[in-house]
Amino acid sequence: MRIFLIAVISSIILFGCEKKSEDDYLNSAKENIKKQNIPEAIISYKSLVEEYPNSKEAPEALFQLARIYQNKMVKNLSDKESLEKAAQTYKDVYDKYPKYERTPESLFLSAFIEANDLKNYNKATSIYKLFLEKYPDHELTPSVKAELDNMGLSPDEILKKPQPELDAKR
Repeated sequence: MRIFLIAVISSIILFGCEKKSEDDYLNSAKENIKKQNIPEAIISYKSLVEEYPNSKEAPEALFQLARIYQNKMVKNLSDKESLEKAAQTYKDVYDKYPKYERTPESLFLSAFIEANDLKNYNKATSIYKLFLEKYPDHELTPSVKAELDNMGLSPDEILKKPQPELDAKR
């Protein structure tokens, strides 16, 4: 009986603590998003990044985590806290995964949230300038320049600004 008990406990420890694969974490997160079980999705994304920081899935997990925060899907966070986490998590994508295909988009989104949602104009300006330095020929570059030109202006103020490209066509 004693040997049986030791065998059962050993197998529980051995199999119960089995490490999940990066795909397991990613699939779990996606499934939990579908079920609106956001806390579990967050745990899966964070676990993937922590346990497999060098995997090809880690930057995508971090990007998706930022989207959760940007979409204010975490019930116990205020909108401001959620947006702060989104901006920082998008910036983390840039800091940790500079070669990831969505890194320029992440950097743009970090600055965009800082400027338009959080009104942190100095921080947004710094991130936008970093974007221009790192990705001068990216498809988002014109948007970055427009964001810098219109930083802090209301939509009415933007519409009242002279538009050089329109004036040149007249």
